[in-house]
Amino acid sequence: MNCDLNADESMLASMNSTDAAKAPLDLPVDGIELATYVAAKLCHDFISPSGAIVSGLDLMRDPSAQDMREDALSLIEQSARKMVALVHFARVAFGAATTSERFTARELQSLVTGLTEGGRASLDWRIHEGEFSKPQARALTNLAYLTVGALPMGGDAVIQSRVENGFLFIEGFAEGARARLKPEAVTGLAGERLIEGLAGQWIQPYWLWLTVVEAGGSLHVTVEDGRVVLVARMPV
Repeated sequence: MNCDLNADESMLASMNSTDAAKAPLDLPVDGIELATYVAAKLCHDFISPSGAIVSGLDLMRDPSAQDMREDALSLIEQSARKMVALVHFARVAFGAATTSERFTARELQSLVTGLTEGGRASLDWRIHEGEFSKPQARALTNLAYLTVGALPMGGDAVIQSRVENGFLFIEGFAEGARARLKPEAVTGLAGERLIEGLAGQWIQPYWLWLTVVEAGGSLHVTVEDGRVVLVARMPV
């Protein structure tokens, strides 16, 4: 995959230093409403693996299903791992509520791959070795997850970073036959209020936009036939 952003110079030219001066933010969603959407998103993500764990336990307790005991154990194990991966990811991607003030590239890679491995898209992690602040870590994990999510039918997702002129650029490239972003995601990535559609498809893209902009940065999105590009620019 060609991930040289020189071809997108006109796009990056619009991400000038005046973006960092936009304060205070006039947000379309207040704190309470935002917290409601985030909580609903997390509950939606957690319900599937937690429900599978309960189903596995029910099978193990069913006297007539003892021949499925190994299958039940496998279901419980896979679902428990998925739940743990979701919790670890959410702690950083939706708030970084940990004792760590900074995160290494390797730690963030582990969080993203924990959720995306086994899917149809391949993840090519090209993040430079170094440390990231909490806002940068939130942006990186969410941007990476959304880049992989833009390839529902498979493809190549490249996540990379670079530092230029005092700014950290976090770049996601999704290339595949049906690379796309849902309308709700496009709305969220533009920092706009959701008028119609599913809030669950909107909140994480909006959260990425909010994280980047509140840190004094900017977010640019390009959607083309078979290609989606997400670029976040944040102060170092």
